[in-house]
This record gives sequence, C-alpha cells and structure tokens, in this order.
Amino acid sequence: MFYRLLSIVGRQRASPGWQNWSSARNSASAAEAHSMALPTQAQVVICGGGIMGTSVAYHLSKMGWKDIVLLEQGRLAAGSTRFCAGILSTARHLTIEQKMADYSNKLYHQLEQETGIQTGYTRTGSIFLAQTQDRLISLKRINARLNVIGIPSEIISPKKVAELHHLLNVHDLVGAMHVPEDAVVSSADVALALASAASQNGVQIYDRTSVLHVMVKKGQVTGVETDKGQIECQYFVNCAGQWAYELGLSNEEPVSIPLHACEHFYLLTRPLETPLQSSTPTIVDADGRIYIRNWQGGILSGGFEKNPKPIFTEGKNQLEIQNLQEDWDHFEPLLSSLLRRMPELETLEIMKLVNCPETFTPDMRCIMGESPAVQGYFVLAGMNSAGLSFGGGAGKYLAEWMVHGYPSENVWELDLKRFGALQSSRTFLRHRVMEVMPLMYDLKVPRWDFQTGRQLRTSPLYDRLDAQGARWMEKHGFERPKYFVPPDKDLLALEQSKTFYKPDWFDIVESEVKCCKEAVCVIDMSSFTKFEITSTGDQALEVLQYLFSNDLDVPVGHIVHTGMLNEGGGYENDCSIARLNKRSFFMISPTDQQVHCWAWLKKHMPEDSNLLLEDVTWKYTALNLIGPRAVDVLSELSYAPMTPDHFPSLFCKEMSVGYANGIRVMSMTHTGEPGFMLYIPIEYALHVYNEVMSVGQKYGIRNAGYYALRSLRIEKFFAFWGQDINNLTTPLECGRESRVKLEKICSSSLWWDHANHGRATEHRGKVLPSCYAACLEADLIRAGLESAKDITCSGPRLP
Repeated sequence: MFYRLLSIVGRQRASPGWQNWSSARNSASAAEAHSMALPTQAQVVICGGGIMGTSVAYHLSKMGWKDIVLLEQGRLAAGSTRFCAGILSTARHLTIEQKMADYSNKLYHQLEQETGIQTGYTRTGSIFLAQTQDRLISLKRINARLNVIGIPSEIISPKKVAELHHLLNVHDLVGAMHVPEDAVVSSADVALALASAASQNGVQIYDRTSVLHVMVKKGQVTGVETDKGQIECQYFVNCAGQWAYELGLSNEEPVSIPLHACEHFYLLTRPLETPLQSSTPTIVDADGRIYIRNWQGGILSGGFEKNPKPIFTEGKNQLEIQNLQEDWDHFEPLLSSLLRRMPELETLEIMKLVNCPETFTPDMRCIMGESPAVQGYFVLAGMNSAGLSFGGGAGKYLAEWMVHGYPSENVWELDLKRFGALQSSRTFLRHRVMEVMPLMYDLKVPRWDFQTGRQLRTSPLYDRLDAQGARWMEKHGFERPKYFVPPDKDLLALEQSKTFYKPDWFDIVESEVKCCKEAVCVIDMSSFTKFEITSTGDQALEVLQYLFSNDLDVPVGHIVHTGMLNEGGGYENDCSIARLNKRSFFMISPTDQQVHCWAWLKKHMPEDSNLLLEDVTWKYTALNLIGPRAVDVLSELSYAPMTPDHFPSLFCKEMSVGYANGIRVMSMTHTGEPGFMLYIPIEYALHVYNEVMSVGQKYGIRNAGYYALRSLRIEKFFAFWGQDINNLTTPLECGRESRVKLEKICSSSLWWDHANHGRATEHRGKVLPSCYAACLEADLIRAGLESAKDITCSGPRLP
C-alpha cells in the first residue's frame, strides 16, 4: 500500500515535503528522507498521521489553505488507525455524531475515484439486534433520528434478520434495526487516500518526525519544536490520538485534553467453508456486547467488555502502536457471546486475537475545537472507538472552525471547552474510562448518571442535603440534587428505576413542583457559573455593552437577562447580569458554560490591567427560594420588607439573612415563579440554610431538586442553553427579541458591513456593534427592517 501511494503521489506531484513512507524498508530512501529539512514556517502544523490528522489536512486544503505541514512520529496511518475494525456506522445517539458519520460515509464512498487509491469501501449495511423491549425502544429512538436527517433505516422483525444474515441465531430477539447504507472500509487505506489528496493540494507531509512541544507566546501559538527543528506557525492541530493528553501537557502553557486509553480486543478467523459474501451485513449485538463483520470471507468480531483494562496511565510512549499481549481469559465472555449468536463458528479456526489501544473520553463523546487557554491550538481526538465513522465529518467541522471561525453545525456537545482542568486528573480518567467503555453498549435510558469521579465538586450543604434524602446528578464535575426521597419511600428501588416509561421518582418530583407553586421550596444551585467583572473606570460597562445584546447601562441593583452573541447572531452564552455598582457587574451563567464563557470573554476583552474578570463560582453558595411564601420567609429572616413595592422584580441588593451579612439577594428564580436567589459567601452557607429551613417550617418549606426546576422552566417555556438554544440560534428565533436593544448607547465603533461579508468594520461614522448580528440579515427582514445602515449609536470607542 505504501509503495502504491508513493507511485501515485510521485506521478501527480513532486513535493519536498512528501517523504518516502517506506523509508524503514529502503535504506536509500531513508537516507534521502533524513536529509530533507523541515520548513521553517507554515500557517498550520498538524500532529498525527492517522485518519483524524489526514482528514483535517484534506479538508483544510480543500478550503483553500495551502501552507500546511502534517507531522507523524512513526509511519503514516500506523497508529490506532491501522488496527481499526473498519466498521462505518451512522447509528449514533447524538444527532451531531450521526451527521458526522453520514458525511464520512459519503466521503469515503467517493474517495477512491478522487485519488485512485483503493480504500476497500463496501456497502454492507448494519443490523442492530434487540434482545429486550427496552433495547428495541432505544433502537426506535435512534431510527427516528436517522430518518429525520435523511439516513435510510427501519425497524425489522427477527425473521427479517435471519433472511439478511443466515448464520445468526435469532430465537432470543424481539426485533432489530437495519441501516442499509452503512459500510466497511480499510481505515489505513482511507487515511492514505486522504493524505494523497491533501498532498496534491499542497500539504507537506513528514513521517518519523516527533513534536516535542508547542511554543506559545501571550496565549497564542507561535510554533512547534520537533526532533528535527522548529517550525513557526499560527495554528497547531493536536490529532495525536492516545498521546494527545501527554502532548497537550508538554506545552509551555499546558492544554487539558481529557482522554485515556484502554485495551480493545477483536478476533480474526479464517474463511468459512462457504466464504461470507463481501456484502454480508455488519451485526451489532449490544445486549451481547459484541459486533461482527465479514473479513476476507471469515469473521472479525470484538466488543466492549464489562471489565476493561486501562493502559498507559503513566504516559508510556510508543512511536507506533504494536499489537499488545493476547488475553484469551479476558476475551472469553465476548467469545461466548459470539458463539451463542453464531453457533456455526464453533469449529471455525481463529487466526489471531488482536489487542490494540483505543482512547475514550469522560463522557463518551469525542473532543474537538480550540483550546480555551491557547488561541490557535486546536484538538481532534478521543474518538471512543468510532474514529473511522467520525473521521471525515469531524475533520470537516474542525477545518471549518479554523477557516471560518465556527463550524457549519452546532458541535457544543463535542467542544473541548465542555471540560475543565478538573477532568484531567490521571486517576479520574483511569477510573472513568473503566466505566465509559462498558457503557458503549449498555442501555442508555433517560436520566442516567456516571458513577465514577463523583463528589469532586460539592456545595458546603452536600452532607446536610444528602442526609435528608437527596439523590444526586453530576454536571461539569459538580454534584447537584435531582430530587429528595421522602422517608417512606424505598430508596433502593428508586435508584434502580431505569426505564423509558414513567419513572418511580415521577410522583416525588410532582410534589416538589406543587410545593414550589403553592408554598416555598429551596434548591441548592451553587453549581451555576458566577463571574465578577470590574474596572477602575467605565471600561467594564463599555466592554459588556459591546459583548452582550441587551442594554446593561441600568441603575445599580438592576438585573438584566441577556446573551453573548456571535457574528451569526447565535448564542454563545445565555446569562443574567446584576449591576453591583457603577464599575462592577455580577454575571450568572449555566454550569457547563464555565470554561466556554471564560474563554469567550477573555478572547474579546481588551488587554487592560484596569479591567478584571474573576471566576467567583467557588466563593458563593446559591440557594433558590421558590414559591409564593418565599417573601414571608425572607421578611422574617431579614427584618426588611420584601414585597414587590419594596423589592421589585429583577432587583439585587446585599442584605442580612439571619446572623449573616453581605448576602446578595436577587428577586428572580430562573423559573418564572415568584421567589429569590440568595448568593451566600460559603462560610455562611450552612447557617443561612439552617435559618431558612427553620423559619420556613411554618410556611410548608421543603427541599427540591433540579428535576423540579426543569419542570417549572419547561412550563414557562424557559429555553435551555445547549439544548433549546445554541450558537446557531438567534434571539428572534426563540422569542427573545426583547433582550436585544438596537437603540442602546454602545461603546464600540464597529459597523456591520454587509458588503464586507459580515465582518465588523468602521464606515462613515455609523456605529453598530457586532453583537447585534442577530437582528441583521434574515432576522432584520423578518422584523420588518430593510437595512441596518441607518441604525446608529454613539459613545466612546473601545481601546
């Protein structure tokens, strides 16, 4: 394969950067390759010559970027890509993953014609088996999502399964899902084909070249240090697979990339007496924890065992991945499952048991995007054994991200910024991937939670709430109460109520919601992200006016619901901001926005010592006091009138609650119900909570959890960031046009110039901040406005 690719590339394009990949086998070629010097500068350097790195290079070159260098420490496609099982499946639980896999399928299908390199692409289709009714429901949900985005699939009977694959034992099945356009392919050949096409478009590729670390200056990538010299660059892409974690930590400014490798097993057999046809469907038996595909007339079968074996926790390095030690005892449960599903394989000769590393992430989703710590540092890694399926689509989206500043789809669920440094502990990663790998085939019902890596971030009230029956969920490492089990309920039964139907905790949450509406409830919401933005002059207001869509030049004490919008008018964050004084603002955002929000603010704020952005999430315990009797509880505790006349809606002031002073009390609840948010310095948290619960007894107070909060928000049609709204959703599309103030006094000198392809520029003194893109283009037309050219604002310019 290497020789064939070399001959193709040699005929089509002579490039000093396209090194001879067979150099290890040819001493003359090796000497020639060794003598070639790396370029001293490039626009982009990509680390990793597997399917991810070559896909990014391919798509960047297709989008017009030519000054690209791809570096591989071993041979091209000789890492995890070489050991990939070669199954291309579009049946995924996340819509964005389905779209990536669908694009990959279409790309690989035409890649051979584009490059002349045979990739082994064969459209076989896939059959996903269901042994239980719950599994069948899960498949029906996936089938519905596939049909929505135009991928053919159908639910079929066991009889139909037997017709499609005559070797299968179907007696224990209740149904299955058939995806006819799924395929199998040679993953290494796909990577080489992508590399060939990228080379033809100008990408320089060097193998046997190791990246030592990335050079960073003032938070920006400036170059890379390799074992063959330095390369200055503006962008670096970490596609190092299982070594991405170590490479990220080796930088001058470390980049956290939470992933960990586990051993992954599959066996290869000799051809059957009547060899399987190349078009034989791939089988996924998730209840049996195995997958099965045709391989040269025989069988390739592997799976995800319940007791995985994490490896390389200490950061062991290999230039190229080798087949690890066979472990038949460990593989025996999967082998037994295979023989139950295909009894005719009992006498078939097994050629080899392959044991190769595969990387997994803390939440079973791949990692892509720009580092929040270093501008120009992009990551594409952690494929959770789906690298072949995601490779084409993920490479496309990341290339779009780099070229245009954002991908064409909402990829928040895969964004590196969904993680913080807290998820990068080696111990945490080792324990979490031991749970993640079995979950690949476990039944995923609504409201399931990870069990490892828990109690990492807790409120000061955790033990107190736990003793009162709190059941916990985890968000961004933070423990949050779901609901509270009454003393008369069976705790064990509730913990095991995993179903697609009405759960056992439904009535409990119903009673909590009823209490919020009729009396008063307390919800610990300490996990919410909390920032303080202050300045010595007016700069804090000027910057926030530029970055947020609503008008923040409000009287001290007022609270504004607003959003941070991107150039397309989509939400980068949905938040509430309280003006503490003329030069200080308190910002409240969703829990999982902590890293993303911080990175967005730092990226767009001017570098000025007079402006201070501080993450104060850990400083405050937040109690949400919801219900019509909340005003009575707080009035009694503060000896201050709390009626709407004295404490209007969306107002904030510091006051005493019990013995504690300096409590930030806000007249809002994030639910639309009456009540107050209390932001309490952590040293006072337990005292304030105890006082609230003590005084509240006469008003029917009780604890409530996030399930009740979610129900209340849904009733009031309060949108959830990351679910109902995202970076592609504009305010006019979700009924939030009132939170965009086009007429506000703005501190920016930017004008939105349609003729300049939507870039913000100065123009004839007209001023329109780029954060108002939401009301331009199509949204302006829908709003009845023809143009933004006549909309002006005034005010001092940003530095």
